Amino acid sequence: MSERETMEYDVIVVGAGPAGLAFAIRLKQLQPETTVCVIEKASTIGAQILSGAVIEPEPLTALLPDWQKNPPPVCVPVKHDEFWMLRDHASATKLPTPPQMHNHGNFIVSLGALCAWLAPQAEALGVDVFPGYAAAEPLFDDSGAVAGVRIGDMGVARDGTHKPGYTEGIDIRAKITVLAEGCRGHISKQLIQKFGLDKDSDPQTYGIGIKELWQLPPGRVEPGKVMHTLGWPLASDTYGGSFLYHLDNDRVAVGFVTGLDYPDPNFSPFEAFQQLKHHPKIKELLDGGTIVSAGARAIVEGGFQSLPKVEMPGAILIGDSAGLVNVPKIKGTHQAIRSGMLAAEHFAQTAGAAGWDAKLRGSVVMSELKKVRNIRPGFNKGLWVGLINAAWETVTGGASPWTLKNHADWSSLKKLGDYETPKRDYVDRTLAPRDRLASVYFAATEHDEDQPIHLKVADTNICIEKCTVEYGNPCQRFCPAGVYEIVDDEAGKRLQINSANCVHCKTCDIKDPYQIITWVTPEGGSGPNYQNL
Repeated sequence: MSERETMEYDVIVVGAGPAGLAFAIRLKQLQPETTVCVIEKASTIGAQILSGAVIEPEPLTALLPDWQKNPPPVCVPVKHDEFWMLRDHASATKLPTPPQMHNHGNFIVSLGALCAWLAPQAEALGVDVFPGYAAAEPLFDDSGAVAGVRIGDMGVARDGTHKPGYTEGIDIRAKITVLAEGCRGHISKQLIQKFGLDKDSDPQTYGIGIKELWQLPPGRVEPGKVMHTLGWPLASDTYGGSFLYHLDNDRVAVGFVTGLDYPDPNFSPFEAFQQLKHHPKIKELLDGGTIVSAGARAIVEGGFQSLPKVEMPGAILIGDSAGLVNVPKIKGTHQAIRSGMLAAEHFAQTAGAAGWDAKLRGSVVMSELKKVRNIRPGFNKGLWVGLINAAWETVTGGASPWTLKNHADWSSLKKLGDYETPKRDYVDRTLAPRDRLASVYFAATEHDEDQPIHLKVADTNICIEKCTVEYGNPCQRFCPAGVYEIVDDEAGKRLQINSANCVHCKTCDIKDPYQIITWVTPEGGSGPNYQNL
C-alpha cells in the first residue's frame, strides 16, 4: 500500500464560494505569513455556484474597499422593486414590497462570476486555490480532532477498478479546516453528525432553487429591475415564490424557489417553475428569447433555530455550511462574506477553532437571523397565516417572546392516500426547455459515465417494494435533473440512477422520505459548469 502524498498548510478551506474566499482573503490581509489553501470540487471557480443573486454590498466593501472600481463582470445596481401575488395562471395583483425585500443600494450579480472574480484576488495575496479538487472525506488526528481532508481518487471505474489514468488523491493536512461547502455540504454533513453539532438545534430545513439565464430581444430588459412573486403555481400549503432580475446586455435571470417541506407526493418543483414562466406577467418578457444557462441548488432555510454548533476540534463551519441565509430577504451572500471575515479575524486572534461558536452567535450575523427567525416557519400553517405572521414579525422587529420550531423536510411528505392533490390549473407549455433532460443540457453537466455512482441508495428494495406503494416514487419528481427513474423491463421493476445528469443540488439527500439517499462527491471537476448563474 503506497503512502499517500501529503500537503501541509496552516489552514485549508473546503469550498471556493463567497464565505470560503472571504475567509481566505481576510486571513491573508491580517496574517500574510499564514499558509492558506482553498479547494473547490468544480472544474473552475464559480462553475457550480448558483444563486439569485441580489447582494447587499457592505460586507464586500469591508473586505475589498475599492471593489466598485473594478467590479465583477455581472454587477447591475438595483433600480426598483416589484412584488406580485399571482392569483392563478392568468391573473396577478401588485402588492407593497415587504421591507426586507427593498433592494435600494443593492446589486444584481452572478454569484458564480463574483466568486471567479474573488479567487484571483485571494491568489494575489498568496492563497493557493485549487479547482477540480473534491474533498472526499475528513482526516482526523490521534486525538480525534479534524486534521484536514482527503482528496478523492481520480480515474476509478464504476466497478471500483483503476483505469489507465488513475491518480491517488492526496491528503491535505492543516491546523484548522474551514468548511465553506455551501448548503448540505458533503463533509459538513458527516462532521455535524459525528460531533453531534445539531443536538441542541432544530432540524435544518431547505428549499430548492431552480434558475435560468435568458438572452432576450433588444430593448425588452429594464436593467436593475427586481421582481418577486408568490402564489401560483404553488398550492397554499407550499412555501415558495419566484424572482426575476433584469441584467445588462438584454439578459434576465428567472428563478423559482420551493420549500422542501411541501406535503404533496405528486408535486414537481421543476414543472412548477416551467408553469410559472408561462404566466402572462413573465411569458410576455421571455417569449422570443433563448436560454443561456440553467441549474438548480438546494437553499438552506432553517435560520436562527436550526443553526448547529459551528465549531468542533480542528474545524469550523461558515456561510451556508452553517446555515446563515436570511430567508425573508432571500439573501445569504452578505452573511456568507461577513461570517468568513469574522472567522478569519477569530483565527488570527486565537489560532484555533475554540470560541468560534460564541463569536458567531454574538455577532451581527446572528442578530440579523434572530429578528426574522419566525417568518419562514410561520408559513408551515399555509400562505395566508404565513403572510399575517410575517407582517407581525416585521412590525415588531422579531420581538415575539416565542420562537417557532422547524421540522425535517422529509417528514412533511404525505403518503399517497393521505393527501388530496389540489386541482392544478397548469397550462400547455411552449417555452424552452421541453423537459428536464433539455434543462440539464443548459447546465453543461459533465460526469465521466464510467465512474462510481455518487448517489448512494442504502436499500433499493425499499424504492420498489415500499416507496412505489406509499409515495409513488417522488424522487422521479423532486429531482430537477431526471437522475432517478423507475424502470420496468423484462428483469422487473428497478431503480435506475442516471448519475451523469446530476447537477449537485442535493435535493434527493434532503427530501427522500426514507432518508436512504446519500449524496457524495463525484470525481473532482465533475458536475455542472454554469455560465453566469
